[in-house]
Amino acid sequence: MGHQGRLETAQQWLAEHESDMLADLQALLRIPSLESDAEPNAPFGAENRRALDFMLDLAQKAGHTTKDLDGYCGYAEYGTGEKEVLTLGHLDVVPVGPGWTFGPFEATLADDGYIYARGACDDKGPTMMMWYAARAVQHAWPDLPVRLRSFFGCNEESGFLCVHHYTQHEAPPTMGVAPDAGWPLINAEKGISDLIVVVSPAMWEGLGVQLTAFRGGQRPNIVIDHATATVRVTADARAEVETNLRDGWDRNVTATWDGDNLHIEAVGKAAHGSTPWVGDNAAARVLRFIKDISPRIEAGKWQDLLNIFQISGAGVGLQLSDAPSGPLTLNPGIVDLTDAGLHCTLNIRYPVTCDFNDLRARVEATLAAGKIPATVESMSNSAPLYFPMEHPLVEAIISAYEAEEGERLSPRSMGGGTYARAVPNCVAIGTGWSGDGDAHETDERIHRSSLMRTARIYVRLLFNLIEAAQKA
Repeated sequence: MGHQGRLETAQQWLAEHESDMLADLQALLRIPSLESDAEPNAPFGAENRRALDFMLDLAQKAGHTTKDLDGYCGYAEYGTGEKEVLTLGHLDVVPVGPGWTFGPFEATLADDGYIYARGACDDKGPTMMMWYAARAVQHAWPDLPVRLRSFFGCNEESGFLCVHHYTQHEAPPTMGVAPDAGWPLINAEKGISDLIVVVSPAMWEGLGVQLTAFRGGQRPNIVIDHATATVRVTADARAEVETNLRDGWDRNVTATWDGDNLHIEAVGKAAHGSTPWVGDNAAARVLRFIKDISPRIEAGKWQDLLNIFQISGAGVGLQLSDAPSGPLTLNPGIVDLTDAGLHCTLNIRYPVTCDFNDLRARVEATLAAGKIPATVESMSNSAPLYFPMEHPLVEAIISAYEAEEGERLSPRSMGGGTYARAVPNCVAIGTGWSGDGDAHETDERIHRSSLMRTARIYVRLLFNLIEAAQKA
């Protein structure tokens, strides 16, 4: 059977197993695979272990060879030969937060045709669709002369320890894709850095409004959707603060007096940290509120602190951009006031041509010259990824999308970080469509029709990658 015949056979098998794919996805989505305390052979908690076992069990039943890498991750494989095509999916999910229409781990198929669940888009849905695409290829090409390997990770959202464990024990693939991004593919992934800036309590000492508590955020890579703070208001400042409270108004912020203390609570909107403008940062709302109610002579100091939260990075000296990947972005993902000061964890996505050492130097110089006492506690780094247009991996993906969708799209850049940056010869590819929910948001969802539409592209893509890997 030739290439076209095998492709048609694979697509037919996929169509016949659409209901199975939906059922398996819902079962996987019902596993609350949030990171939790480590257990034996389960470094990221029992539920992540359960999700991994679920996928490895599916693979064994399908006749794939499986391997469990100490609970960090696992993979399923079939085919033979030196060349390898790798797909990279993850089973862990970010915390859910309040406000869901349906239970975040009920995997409800609603009347509107959407499956609502944490992980529906990021990344259990795409992982399951890619797994079914691999099974379709297996059905059409049982004597595959290339190894087709499906990787299942358990720590993508909070550290990449799973994929780092994998690369320590397994050789790089000939070519690979991570279904965890946008169509047709991402050829430029920005560098990622978690910058922790500590603002000294000296900033508000002696002011009429003094910060005594401030907390918000779950992960650096999620826009803060809820934050609380307490400020102590001195007797001299009380009258002006009360006047400002009467004149000011923010429907997303509430403030309650308790003696000299004013308790503040703000509600925002969660979003992925790589697109902070899509969300509404509750911690920023708190600081803006404190600035607005403070005595006029002190408002400038709070504005200086608020500037650190600018999503352009300008407040820490990082308003940068390049042609392949666009501007740097910054998400204030966690704020936490301790005796040492206000710890601000700023999740930065920097352009692919930038040098990390230069970034840190810029931040330190900006803070040193700034108007508030702030220092860098730490600054992590995940280096960027970039594949030029002419790379055969890029062309294989673009042509697969064009053949299925009838449109030739150019590759894109993104601020999100995927497994592709951690494994050589890999890029991230698309996962969803207009109307499907955004990653990390409340009511994350994927439409039932998206499953087949996406899986068909994945099937053709795997055939293209197999062909390209044979030539590599």
